Amino acid sequence: MKMKVLVSCLYGNAQMSKAVARALEPDNMKLPAGLQISTKVKGKKIISVVRLDGRMETLLATLDDLLSCTLTAETVLLDST
Repeated sequence: MKMKVLVSCLYGNAQMSKAVARALEPDNMKLPAGLQISTKVKGKKIISVVRLDGRMETLLATLDDLLSCTLTAETVLLDST
């Protein structure tokens, strides 16, 4: 099944949104076949698009990972300011 999810996060300033987006960039990570993730910064907003041609369970696990990593990045960045 083909699925697409848009996740949007709004921050207090563009610097924070850029820092969180950088933290979400995968490092040498090869995504499974049928899965695409793109994250873009637009001012104070981060927009992530997840596309999957596969199982709903895979999509839910991917979104859980994305949101968990976002929360971790936010926590680290807020604690360091």
